[in-house]
Amino acid sequence: MDALSAEPFLAAGLSILLLLCLCGVLVLSVLSLRTPRTGLMTAAAGILLLATVVSAVSPVGVPAVIALAVALLGIAVAVLGGNPATRVVLTLATGGRVRETADGGILIAPPRPSASSDALEPLLRGGTTIGYLERIAVAVTIMAGFPEAIAVVVAIKGIGRFSELAAAEARERFIVGTFTSLVWAALSGALVRLAIW
Repeated sequence: MDALSAEPFLAAGLSILLLLCLCGVLVLSVLSLRTPRTGLMTAAAGILLLATVVSAVSPVGVPAVIALAVALLGIAVAVLGGNPATRVVLTLATGGRVRETADGGILIAPPRPSASSDALEPLLRGGTTIGYLERIAVAVTIMAGFPEAIAVVVAIKGIGRFSELAAAEARERFIVGTFTSLVWAALSGALVRLAIW
């Protein structure tokens, strides 16, 4: 069997492998959405990295029929998987000492003690929603072959959050969370880009 006749079999094998890997990462991510689990997200990250490397070294791409499914799964993995991955890394980075709010923000002590010293001030509200939008934008721009747009995404996010970054906890969360989110989305987008083009 020569290389030309083996190409359809290689493309079919790559398609099956990528679909299984992306589905596996998506399942592990969904299982970790409510309560991020370090073990599950480590496995998901490993599978995602392995699938990206396989796509990079593969001499063939996925057929056009499968490309749409791979692209949609890649976007789902980027958006949904980035949430628990980011939260796991943030928990590891902060040692669990920063309390989260339901919308992805954090609670910190106010800079000036007030009459009610037990009150905590919410910061970085809406972080979950912003993270989803950020990962969609990053994954799609990489899939489209325009990674320069990531600078625009980061600039918009930085300008929007600038006034909330006075507290050290907020700066740490912003930097670590943004970086983790960007890496996850970029890896997902790169996998799709390498597999299709």
